[in-house]
Amino acid sequence: MMGISGFEPTFLVGLEAVRGEHGPRLAALGGRRLTGFALVRFVEDGDWFADCPVVLDFGGVHVEVCHWKFDELSIGWNTIDTTAAISGWEEYDELTPVWSSADERLEPFVGQELREVALLKWHPSSRHDIAGGTIAVEFVFDVGRFHIANALDENSIDLGDAPPEFVRHPLGCGVRPD
Repeated sequence: MMGISGFEPTFLVGLEAVRGEHGPRLAALGGRRLTGFALVRFVEDGDWFADCPVVLDFGGVHVEVCHWKFDELSIGWNTIDTTAAISGWEEYDELTPVWSSADERLEPFVGQELREVALLKWHPSSRHDIAGGTIAVEFVFDVGRFHIANALDENSIDLGDAPPEFVRHPLGCGVRPD
């Protein structure tokens, strides 16, 4: 998908589906260090292509987060090859996508130990908010926190505490599943 080697997303909708499928593995990341990350950027202008997955490397365990449509979230594990060229972008012949480990938001977290992971569920004050119920993944470190959220059919990376419309559902940390 998207010309990304190994990317075969399984999109889930809702807190219970995401927590049931990925909660224990996300919690088990606690105590690991973020050793790197990869985002897709365009060679020509350096812009981040937020439709593509965000890959976080926790000492050889890769977590691949990708939001799609208004409420779908895929979390993959060690499937994307960020060393392989991205192909099949002929329709965007003026732009060349490549994997990049440059991002001023994520760079301060590299080398830091993950303290906790939480799922954030958007609970808007207006019942007419189409983003209601979307799920973000929050990563908490001693130096701060960031979350990868659904920006309505693409990813967003936001630093610091989540807005109050997000209800936080901690997953714990450091408990490795059998």
